[in-house]
Amino acid sequence: MIFYDRKVLIVMNKMELRYQKLRAKMEELGLDAIYVNSPENHLFVTDFDNPDGWAFVTREKAWIYADSRYIEAAKAEATSLCEVCLPGKPAIGELVAEYGLHVIGYEDRRLTCSSFESFKKGIADKGNAGVEYAPVGGLFTELRCIKTPDEVENIVAAQRIAEKAFDHIVSVLRHDMTEIEVAAELEYIMKKNGSEKPSFDTIAVSGSASSRPHGVPRPVKLENGFLTMDYGAMVNGYHSDMTRTVVIGKADPDIRRLYETVLKAQNAAIDAITEGAKNADMDKIAREIIDGAGYEGKFSHSLGHGVGLEIHEAPGLSGSAGDAVLIPGQIVTVEPGIYLEGQYGCRIEDMILVTPGGHRNLTECPKELIEL
Repeated sequence: MIFYDRKVLIVMNKMELRYQKLRAKMEELGLDAIYVNSPENHLFVTDFDNPDGWAFVTREKAWIYADSRYIEAAKAEATSLCEVCLPGKPAIGELVAEYGLHVIGYEDRRLTCSSFESFKKGIADKGNAGVEYAPVGGLFTELRCIKTPDEVENIVAAQRIAEKAFDHIVSVLRHDMTEIEVAAELEYIMKKNGSEKPSFDTIAVSGSASSRPHGVPRPVKLENGFLTMDYGAMVNGYHSDMTRTVVIGKADPDIRRLYETVLKAQNAAIDAITEGAKNADMDKIAREIIDGAGYEGKFSHSLGHGVGLEIHEAPGLSGSAGDAVLIPGQIVTVEPGIYLEGQYGCRIEDMILVTPGGHRNLTECPKELIEL
């Protein structure tokens, strides 16, 4: 019982800290309330995963709106810092009137035009005149960019599940398996080991299809050459993301050289990650190695992205990152690749936590060239 109480206290402290930061931003932006409708930000502010619900947060109180399918779960699982309600009980317009709210923020990047109009009408119909609506833009992006220890723990737990799937797949891979079977096997093992669902549609592409960075698994037997597997698990709503490329059959000198170039570029970029380093410079480091090895123009995407409640979130590691610098608490992927159209391609990806004065690689999975 003591352990349970301590666990509840930890969760409460986590959520209290989130609300403290959120309300400080609301005050800074002059917001009396925020309407939260995206699933990821709903989970962030309520600690409850409800893809069809929404939340309403003022500077003093917060409400979760969950319909009859989710109301019981919300009452049991959501933070007690929120009041759980059925839709319309109370109506948001009634809260606006009761608390004298004048400026309401909304997720302009996630709310459709029609839903926004319905939201405003519902408030106006309750007799609220002169209410202003303010797009919050990147407010949640900024808050979620720096991961707390509990968020890092969830992401690491998801990554360990993904690594178990990799250990399994290299032990059972057969040349007569199809790409779809490889993807399905990875997802099955992750689910079996505690993943809520795949982080995204699993990529497993071989041979000539491996030159497609986001290729779709095909119902064809594995081709000789590279097999690129890009996938991840989810724990408590948090994603992991990793890519490993193995060789079906024997690696010829060209394949081996390409693989070693990608690995060299990745290691160099990871080594450079530290507090205050420019995001764009990380991309440049990897790209210069790849270009210098004779593969200029064959690294066709940015070096990496943030990972958290979404599989792609801030910050980005790209040449277009401007003067942005890395901050302790950020988690970024480092995933250089080389893609030779119509021939083959290779990508290697780890997740890196930026720490004060350095970094921590959250991915514990072999990267030496594996031939199967």
